[in-house]
Amino acid sequence: MTDPGQNLRDEPRVSMVGTQFEAKVGKVAHGGHCVARHDGRVVFVRHALPGETVRVAITEGRTGDRFLLGDAVEVLAPSPHRVQPACPFAGPGRCGGCDWQHSDLTYQRELKSAVVAEQFQRLAGLEVDVQVEALPGDTRGVRWRTRTEFAIDSSGAAGLHRNHSHEIIPLTDCLISTQRVIETGVLGRQWPMASSVDVVDASGEALAVAVRLPSRGSTVPHITERVETDDWSAEFRLSARGFWQVHPRAAATFVAHVRRELAAQPGERALDLYAGVGLFALALADAVGPTGAVLAIESDARAIADAKSNLQLRPEIELRLGKVDRALKPLVRQGIRADLVVLDPPRTGAGKSVIKDVAALGPRLIAYLACDPAALARDVAYARSAGYGIRSLRAFDAFPMTHHVECIAILEPLE
Repeated sequence: MTDPGQNLRDEPRVSMVGTQFEAKVGKVAHGGHCVARHDGRVVFVRHALPGETVRVAITEGRTGDRFLLGDAVEVLAPSPHRVQPACPFAGPGRCGGCDWQHSDLTYQRELKSAVVAEQFQRLAGLEVDVQVEALPGDTRGVRWRTRTEFAIDSSGAAGLHRNHSHEIIPLTDCLISTQRVIETGVLGRQWPMASSVDVVDASGEALAVAVRLPSRGSTVPHITERVETDDWSAEFRLSARGFWQVHPRAAATFVAHVRRELAAQPGERALDLYAGVGLFALALADAVGPTGAVLAIESDARAIADAKSNLQLRPEIELRLGKVDRALKPLVRQGIRADLVVLDPPRTGAGKSVIKDVAALGPRLIAYLACDPAALARDVAYARSAGYGIRSLRAFDAFPMTHHVECIAILEPLE
C-alpha cells in the first residue's frame, strides 16, 4: 500500500531565504534572538525587541524546517527601549559581532536575565531569580573588549564576519574593542598572507600587541595581566594567544566573588578544573596556605606551561596536563576527597560525567563559572541528581552589546 504522506516527504525543500513578512515580536530567546511566528513556524529574529512590530526577512531556512532564522529589516512599531546603534557596522546584514546595539544597556541586561531564568526553568526545572549585573565601572557598554581577533579578507584588510557568514566586512572601528586595541592601527593597514590578526590589550602592558595568524609559536609574545581585588592581588605572565577574560574588570570581579563565597580555610584541599594559567589555583592556594593543597587540571599544553611559570614557587599547587574528565576518574577510584572545587569549563559546559565525578569527591562547596547559561543549567540538573543544589547564583554582563553573559553558581550538598 502506498504511504499517503510519502509524496509530501519526498517534495524538495525550497530555500526561504529572502522571504519577508510582518510579525509581532514575542519573548527574547537564547542567542541574541527574539521569537516570532510565520505560517505556524517559529522564527528566531535578530535586531528586534520584544513587543515590536517588524518586517522580517528570512536569512536561513527551508520549507519543512522546524524553525527559521531572520532579521528585522524594518521596524514598524518600535519598543521604547530601542536606540540607534552607536556602531555604523551594526544592523541587519552587517557585522555579526554585536547582538543588542539596538537596545538601551539597562534593557539588554533585563533581556539577558530573562534568558538565564528561561534556561534554568527549561533545562534544570528550577525557578531562579537572577539579575544580570554590570561589571564595576562599565556604564556605557563600549570600549571593554581587551582581546579581539580580526579576520582578514582577500585584499588584506581587517574586519569581522557578517552574521552566520564567512564574508568579511572591513571596518574602520570596533566600538566594543578598547581604544588601545584600535590604536594599534590594525584596521588601517594591510595584512598580506594573514588569515586573521589577534589584538590583545593586557592590563600589565604599556601598549596593545597585534599577533598575525597563522604564526609559529615562537613568534607569539607573552604579556602580563594584573588582578587586584579589595583583599587579594596577583600578576600572571601568559601567551598573548592564551585564554584570559576579555572584560578588563571580569577576572578581578569573578575571583573576588569566588573567594568570598568559598571562604577557603587553611589546610583545606581544593581542585581547580579547566585551570588555564592558574588564576583560581593561586587564589585558592593563598587561602588554604602551605598546610593545604590545590590540584589544578588543564588540557591546553600552552596554558599549563604558563601556569608552571606563574606558580613554580608554590609547592602546595600541583599542576596536571590532561582532560578533566579523564583526570578525575582515578581520583574517584582512589577515594580522594576535596573540600572545594572550582570549575571554569569551555562554552559547552563540564558535562554529566565530570559533574558526577566532582560530586563523588564530596566537596563542601563547588564554584561553577559559565559563559553559556544553557550549559550551566544542564550541568546544574546533573549536579542535583548527584546530590548538589544551588546555594547562590549571580550573573554578570561581561560582554555588553552581545547576547553572552557570565554566570557563577555556588553549589552545596543537598540536605
